[in-house]
Amino acid sequence: MAQTAKKLPRKKYAMFFILIGAVCSAVGALLVFSEYGGLPLYSKKVYDLPWYILIVGVLVLFYGIYQRTANRRLGEEVSFSGGSAKSFFLKYALIFALLVLVIVVICIEPAFLKLDVMFDILAQSSIKLIIALGICFTLLIAGTDLSAGRMVGLAAVISASMLQKPTYASRFFPNLPQVPVILPILLAVLACMCFGTLNGFLVAKFGMHPFIATLATQVIIYGACSLYFDMPPNNSQPIGGVRQDFQDLAQFKLFGRISILVPIALGVTLIIWFVLNKTVFGKNVYAIGGNTEAAVVSGVNVFRTIMGIFILASALSGFGGVLEAARTAGATNNYGTGYELDAIAACSVGGVSLAGGVGKVSGIVVGVLIFTVIQYGLQFIGVSPMWQQIIKGIIIAVAVAIDLSKYHKK
Repeated sequence: MAQTAKKLPRKKYAMFFILIGAVCSAVGALLVFSEYGGLPLYSKKVYDLPWYILIVGVLVLFYGIYQRTANRRLGEEVSFSGGSAKSFFLKYALIFALLVLVIVVICIEPAFLKLDVMFDILAQSSIKLIIALGICFTLLIAGTDLSAGRMVGLAAVISASMLQKPTYASRFFPNLPQVPVILPILLAVLACMCFGTLNGFLVAKFGMHPFIATLATQVIIYGACSLYFDMPPNNSQPIGGVRQDFQDLAQFKLFGRISILVPIALGVTLIIWFVLNKTVFGKNVYAIGGNTEAAVVSGVNVFRTIMGIFILASALSGFGGVLEAARTAGATNNYGTGYELDAIAACSVGGVSLAGGVGKVSGIVVGVLIFTVIQYGLQFIGVSPMWQQIIKGIIIAVAVAIDLSKYHKK
């Protein structure tokens, strides 16, 4: 028997969230400003909880305002039913599970409420997000890119090797004059883009499955990077002593607390969102992922689009590798190992279908944050790394199972 949906005017629905958001914002702001005024109204044992109340309140308030102004786009009524509620909780099951985990971590170690913890999580997520945003293009056409991690290592080694301090004793290029920081970065990204071009050509020209094409390229990149890394006088020694202006690209902190990586990742995210949602290229990516034959009939240049996908993915992997070298102030040929698997897992958890044609940038952001929070939170309370891997694997399996179940029902 079909369930009757209950309907509520969107204005009332919106006003509920506006009211809740306004109250939370006011309470959070009062508690925060009371601390700065020297008369804190809360116990120090809750650390920066007032800031989180303020942040959540502002987000809820904006959601309510969005709903209040969305009558024309979303309709004047909001429907509720048992089926829609079940669908909602199924769709966001991992997020609810993440919230439960965060609450458990906070109960065990309240220091997890510090704002610095959140800033650390955002910083650790930034480079992973940039790489995942590149790989998502290959997943959207029902492919993958197993070479992304090795491209991270290649870009890290190339950029770090050319941006060492002149006074450093073990320079990779002893006679290399000091060059503008942008030059080695561009060379590192361009080197990765050359291999991305090879990936795209193998897939687009010969119809090779992306798994095999990128696996072959992965091996080639690692071999080439290792040969470069083993050049005398370096002889496979870890590269260190990088210049401060290079380190500042990833280590500089805004307001003394927020890593520069966070706004960089935000900028890249906005660009990728625009490319996927507002450009012909982005629409072609979804078209090819949904049905390649139909895309060809519609006039989509499949060869050019696939080439562009893999070149763009390699550029983002290269850029991530440069930032990783700057963040750690060094590099080895083993940098980036396994990064591609983490990126693929984050995309799948974030709702990017492995069958192609389905996925959103917002979902990828959520997927990356989920894995980072889980890893950081479990480390924070001293959980064994082996258990961390088990939990991570369970999450990947559950996410993919949920994704596949949607298509089986269809």
